[in-house]
Amino acid sequence: MTIDRMREGADPATDELGARPLDRVTAPDLMLIWPDEEGWPQEIGALAILDGRSLFDADGVFRLGAVREAVGRRLHLVPRFRQVLYWPKLGLGWPVWGDAQSFDITQHVRTYPVPFPGDERNFLLACERLRRRPLHRGRALWEMWFLTGLTDDRVGFFIKMHHAVADGVAGVATLAAFVDPVPDSPETSMPPWVPVGLPTTRELFQDNLRRRLTELDRTLSAIAKPIATANGLLRSWPAARELFAEGRAPRTSVNRRIGSDRRLAVVRSSLDVMKKTAHAHGATVNDVLLTAVAAGYDELFRSRGDPTDGVVLRVFVPVSLHQEQLGAARGNVDAGMLVPVSIAERDHVRRLEMIAAETSERKKKSRPPAGSMFRTILLQRAFLHLMPRQRFMNSYVANVPGPPIPLYFGGARLLEFFPIVPITANVSIGVGALSYAGQFNLTVVADRDLCPDIEVFVAGVQRSLEALERSVALTAS
Repeated sequence: MTIDRMREGADPATDELGARPLDRVTAPDLMLIWPDEEGWPQEIGALAILDGRSLFDADGVFRLGAVREAVGRRLHLVPRFRQVLYWPKLGLGWPVWGDAQSFDITQHVRTYPVPFPGDERNFLLACERLRRRPLHRGRALWEMWFLTGLTDDRVGFFIKMHHAVADGVAGVATLAAFVDPVPDSPETSMPPWVPVGLPTTRELFQDNLRRRLTELDRTLSAIAKPIATANGLLRSWPAARELFAEGRAPRTSVNRRIGSDRRLAVVRSSLDVMKKTAHAHGATVNDVLLTAVAAGYDELFRSRGDPTDGVVLRVFVPVSLHQEQLGAARGNVDAGMLVPVSIAERDHVRRLEMIAAETSERKKKSRPPAGSMFRTILLQRAFLHLMPRQRFMNSYVANVPGPPIPLYFGGARLLEFFPIVPITANVSIGVGALSYAGQFNLTVVADRDLCPDIEVFVAGVQRSLEALERSVALTAS
């Protein structure tokens, strides 16, 4: 069976060579694959706490079979979860997404016991052990774990997928395929699934030739329309200058080459409080988040005896470019914004005002999709080789809107929800934020060796959020 055999409902269009285009990875996707080879696994995900009372049988045994069946009935909603990356031979083009020729859900949905006493510390340590396990390149690039042994009849939930499968917004949409807005949702039937065969050498050659001709046509078109091409470059130049020519990020004790081991920590807040704080100071929720992160670095640097006077960090913030309807986002479609945040400024309100002024101006810039500046493998590999010595950013902070209402997995209510972000090269701390059912929760992901004192950073973030909340009460009075 070849790729010409189409899935039910697929677009039957063929290209000018008479072959269906293959599902190649994009340039942004490929940029997220190479770091794995350097020991910087690019995996996103989420950890959550479920009300687990309905997930155990009368004997107290976790109903793993029923859970796997519930997940299996939804897999048709996320085709990537039954696909693998196929790497063609040299000269046949970039990697291709293709159906796994044999798919075993038991390799993807599993349980893991949290050591006694089943507290949050041990839960996070267990999630970190699972995160450290590499995804098998011969299988679909995701895993879903249910962590038993927590107190108060709770069950931990940890899902991870390769960043090449989805960005933050698309990752939330992917998870939404497996949860419901009500506890007793009607059962969904699983349509029959027959894997499409992997592409043949001829199909790979034809598809690669078609893509090269398309790229040549695009280049010739750009040359034939110099004014339009120049205008496009001018529109994207301010964003490119922000990334690479605006100034160098300061050298700090947290910006050194990272390893593959991580520490995880969580911070809880309220979305309503975040919104009120932002509104009171003419800012956004993301500005409040960045202010708290800056306070975390301030606390960490001062505890280490690092200089803070005059230090302005450069924080990379992903900007979603998804145009799909809510919940339908797929793949990696985002850009990046670099925001300077002052560590020297100790007044939380003044720091928030400074950050809000910066982001307001930077949001006006046109931003090309990430990876569009590195459209060849040669450029991508060269860029990756230089990344451990990069000086354009100090930190990574991602804020993703999540579901506004409580959700249920197999009838079990999802009590809390936290995102997991990757870190790369010499950026040893990443912060992910996610709103869920009135909550606003943060996960701090740090290199284990460079940040053994990550609790100091977390304490600084929490103190800043509390100080900003108090400032709203003082303003109101």
